[in-house]
Parts: sequence; structure tokens; C-alpha cells
Amino acid sequence: MKKEWNECRNIVCIRADDIGDLLMSSPAIRALKESFNCRITILTSAEATVISSFIPCIDDVITLNLPWDKTSNPISPDTMETIIEELKTRNFDAAIIFSVYSQNPLPAAMLAWLAGIPLRLSYCRENPYELLTDWLPDKEPYYIIKHQVRRDLDLVARVGAYTHENKLSLKIPEGASKSLNLKLQEAGVDIRRPRLIMHAGVKERDREYPADLWINTAIRILMQTGYQVLFTGSRSEEGLTSRLQRSTGPGSFSLGGVLNFEEFIALVDSCPLVISVNTATVHIAAATETPMIVLYALTNPQHSPWKASGYLLPFNISREAPSKNEIIHFVNDRYFSKPYKELLPLQIVSAAMDMLNGRKKLIPEMPFV
Repeated sequence: MKKEWNECRNIVCIRADDIGDLLMSSPAIRALKESFNCRITILTSAEATVISSFIPCIDDVITLNLPWDKTSNPISPDTMETIIEELKTRNFDAAIIFSVYSQNPLPAAMLAWLAGIPLRLSYCRENPYELLTDWLPDKEPYYIIKHQVRRDLDLVARVGAYTHENKLSLKIPEGASKSLNLKLQEAGVDIRRPRLIMHAGVKERDREYPADLWINTAIRILMQTGYQVLFTGSRSEEGLTSRLQRSTGPGSFSLGGVLNFEEFIALVDSCPLVISVNTATVHIAAATETPMIVLYALTNPQHSPWKASGYLLPFNISREAPSKNEIIHFVNDRYFSKPYKELLPLQIVSAAMDMLNGRKKLIPEMPFV
């Protein structure tokens, strides 16, 4: 006898992308948890795994860099066979595949089908036949574009899952603030004085805001406020944060590779303002309700920070190495073909002064559509 969705108590959600993508799926995951009173396992990438333990509605995680997702560490066919067997042993009632509109969900649907998971849900552009038991025709981006959070919430609503709290959320780890303060003091930061974050690093080169403009912005903020400037970044971005700090001078600090992930969450939560390119940092700030200024490279119109206060300042990117994805070509031609004026440090500093003086505003859900 076929199980109904409201009888599912053991669900796997496949979200094989990055930290920000998993965070944006968290309200939909919460809807599943609240509606079905179920155990939630996430199958996600090694990069996104680091945040999974801080999302309250997630019970377990399977880490796998799937071959149809961009990764520097691809897996072998033998690993796929192993993961299929593991999925079988876990006896999942259902699988939900979360995707952005430019992705094909069918490889993940095939994985769930081969594992014998009885209920399988996703968006799809073509008839998936037996690969999906439940699906929504994907009209994005040709007829409509939704914010990623709303897209995922609409997907789980298809099978009767809803939540009254659709904000992003993160657990602030106990003890993280204490170890954070110790590391800040070791780096020379005066923990008694106010500070703000400037996060310049981003994985995709086309989202970078020029380093000289970051430096100009930081110097102006130091001159006009009493705030210390903390340049944050991963270990691989240590060279960038050090270079920005050296050129900015006293009052600025390089934290590239200094903090672990839970300390970084605690830092974002403790700061009155985050200035960042559009990367995972802004989604963490949205989850901790930290005001922000987002230097938004014109790539993904559906990934603005969700229910966040602050400013979204767009800037054009180079199209010298265009994506081979025809869906992304369509979106770029339709929404981002008109050039914006150059984003100048004066604009960023003006927005920062507004935020630090308490003049906050909600960032629009879909500012480019």
C-alpha cells in the first residue's frame, strides 16, 4: 500500500549546493518538520555540511559531492553505488529535491529512485514519469522568477507542508562567543570597542568587488566612524584579507582563516553591520537578523538576502567568460543586459552611515524582477 505524504516520518532532502543555498532551503525544511513531525536528513555537499548542524530543523546529514554539482573533489562511480546502498539501509519514506531553476533535478531523482525511496518530489521541466511521484512543472525563469526561499516553500506546499515561521534561522553555538573574543583579542581587536565586518571573498570570480575599492571604502569608514573594520574570510582567502588590512592600516584587522565556522556565526550575530559581496555571509547575516549592505553582483536575481534589513547595492560583472548554461544566458539577457552605474565607495559609506545611525529598511524580496 502506497504511503501518503502526511504519514512520512523519515525524509531525506537533497540540496547539493553551497552554504547559502542550504540556508535558503531551511524554511521549507522546517515546514516538512512541523507538518509531518518527521526526522530530516540532508544530503548535501562537503561545503554546505559545515552549516547543517546549526540549522535547528536538521537531524542528520549525508555528505556527498555529487557529480552533477560544481565541485573540486568529484566522486567515483563506485561511490555512487555505495551511497545508493546507504540510502536503502536508511529506509527513507520520501525524498525532496531542492534545486535552483538553472539545474536539472533528474540526476538526483534517479539517485532516489535507484535507492527505492517510495515518494519523490521536485520541480521539473519535462515529464519525469517514474522518477518522480510528485512534481511541479518548473515555469522559472521563462514565465516567472521567485525568490529561492519562496520557490522551495511552494514546492513542499505541493505535498501539504507549511510553516508559520518562514525566516532563516541558525543556532548560535554555546561557548562560541567566548572563544571568538579570545581570538579577536589575539588578533589585536579591542573587544570593548564597536566593530563591523567587511567580507570581500567569494568563490565565483565574477562576483568580486575590486580590492582597491574595498580599501577605499574601509579607510573612509574608519575616518567617519569609531568602528573597527574586521576583514573576514576563509583560510583560502587569508591572502586577500591580509592585503586589504595592510593597505587600510590601523583600525582594521585581517581574520582570514582565523575563525572556525561557529565563531564566524557568533561574530556575525554580534556585529551591528555586515558589508559583503553576495555570498553565504549575507545569508548567515539574514539568519542572525544582522543588518547588512550587500554589494550585489548581477548574477542571481533570486538569491537576495531573505527578510533582511539593509541596502542592496548592485554592480555589473564581466561577461568575458559567459556561462554555458542557456537558462542563465536567458536571465542575463532579460534582467541584467542594462548596465548599472559604477558602484563607488562613497555610496557604500553613505549606506553604512545610514545603517549605523539606525535608519534601517527591508531589502526587497526580488529587487531585479
